[in-house]
Amino acid sequence: MERRALVTRIAALVAVLLLATPAAAKLTATYYQKTCPKAEQIVSEVVTTKQITTPITAAGALRLFFHDCFAGGCDASVLVSTNAFNRAERDADDNVSLPGDGFDVVIRAKTALELQCPGVVSCADVLALATRELVIMLGGPFYHVRLGRKDALNSTAASVEGQLPGPNMTVDQLISLFAQKSFTAQELVALSGAHTVGFSHCDQFASRIYGYDGRNQNAYDPAMNPQFAQALQKACANYTTDPTIAAFNDVMTPGKFDNLYYQNLLRGLGLLASDQALAAHPRTKPFVQLYAANQTAFFTDFAHAMEKLSVLGVKTGRKGEVRRRCDAFNNLST
Repeated sequence: MERRALVTRIAALVAVLLLATPAAAKLTATYYQKTCPKAEQIVSEVVTTKQITTPITAAGALRLFFHDCFAGGCDASVLVSTNAFNRAERDADDNVSLPGDGFDVVIRAKTALELQCPGVVSCADVLALATRELVIMLGGPFYHVRLGRKDALNSTAASVEGQLPGPNMTVDQLISLFAQKSFTAQELVALSGAHTVGFSHCDQFASRIYGYDGRNQNAYDPAMNPQFAQALQKACANYTTDPTIAAFNDVMTPGKFDNLYYQNLLRGLGLLASDQALAAHPRTKPFVQLYAANQTAFFTDFAHAMEKLSVLGVKTGRKGEVRRRCDAFNNLST
């Protein structure tokens, strides 16, 4: 296992280096050492308080971070609010269901940083740090976050179209989408492990639990555990009139970052069609089985994939700015 871990680590480092565009190469672990030396401590304190008072914060921030990075790069463009002149990323169809607690924790941390060292720490770095700290709080792995990202100078809903994975995508579609971002099938499976926390609204998996055969309204996806499917049918009975009804992605340990997500897939307890399909496809099934049996392997590979994700499409220098407010560009927040 030590040899495998070493080989995996080397492969991950090579992958990160291959993604190291001139912008990403400028990121460093000590970026704020002189300008805001307590930046990481401040973020950690804020997110800890928020997570304790609102336990769904971690899942919200993790999802927010992924949506920001995967659609245009890790540049806090998803945090910008729509105004009279522009429909921003956060109001794209694939982003409207992003949990508000993810946005809130970033705003709180940014506010605390502005009081300590105004105009120094970018919202993109705040989101990256907050996500890492929250993953750790839930029992997940530590991973390195290099700093120095600048915030995007634009944010449009149209730019999100076709950039994010959907709950009903096939595995082949997911593999293709992730490959466009230079992620392997194994990294797809590792990052999907983020679904070990959080929840999904019923409309995202309703087609699996109602009328699956096109005839019987009570027919469900045969890949699902029958008791699980029937319980979801009851829980989501009123989802068409109440779109807020949701279910945990991991029914066993929804508030803990662990490998139960993968074990659930092997038992037919996957909530989303795209998740459950990972356990059957020949290119992804071996990794689902590996992570279900070995949490250490999952944590190692998830950490490496997150390090790689965190430098995707970053902006530095004049290609970005350090926003005073995370929800508005500086020229609109004066």
